[in-house]
Order: sequence, then structure tokens, then C-alpha cells
Amino acid sequence: MSTILTLDALSAPLRALRLLALDFPDLPAPVVDVSAIYPDRLSLSLHPSNGAFAAFEAWRTALGIDPDAVDFNVQCDHRTGVLMAQTEYGGADVELTGYTEVPAGTRPSGAGAA
Repeated sequence: MSTILTLDALSAPLRALRLLALDFPDLPAPVVDVSAIYPDRLSLSLHPSNGAFAAFEAWRTALGIDPDAVDFNVQCDHRTGVLMAQTEYGGADVELTGYTEVPAGTRPSGAGAA
């Protein structure tokens, strides 16, 4: 039997978002995701249009995430780099993700040839 969550069930990530807006109003605006699927998670993602890796770094520093706790991967298209880190803030699990384009000269040979 499934239970329908109320908005109150999302109070932790919504509170964290409110605190982030108050504590760090000058940081680059991320894409924000709050979901009933993961009611304790606040996802912040940064894309190339907002200087993704520089913006990611600003958020990582503000959230006090150790650089060694950041994972870097390249998506299977070999064109998209992804930085990911997680921390707790304001009672919520915060997932920070930054996307950027991988320069053509650094892609594996034959990758992304279009």
C-alpha cells in the first residue's frame, strides 16, 4: 500500500533551500529539485550556461564539502563531465552536481565524432 506524502513531508529540503537562499544569496542560481520520491533530499545542479564547474566550486566551498569528497565522471557520450558531491545542510541531504562540456581535444579518440 502506498502512502501519499503531504507537503509537510518535504519540509527538510524546503527548509534547507530557504536557509541556503538566506545564507548564500550571491551564489549562482542552480536548478533545484525537491521530490516526494526522496523526501529528505535537496538536489542542486549547475549547467554550462551558469559556468558549471566554477559555480559548483563556489557551492562546494560554501557548503564545506571537502574536495576529496567530490566524484568526477564523464558521461558515456564522452562530451559531458560531471562533478558530484553530497552533504547535509539544514536537516536535508544535499546533492550537488555540476555539468560541463568536455573539450573535444580531451575526448577519447573516436568519441563524439559527429
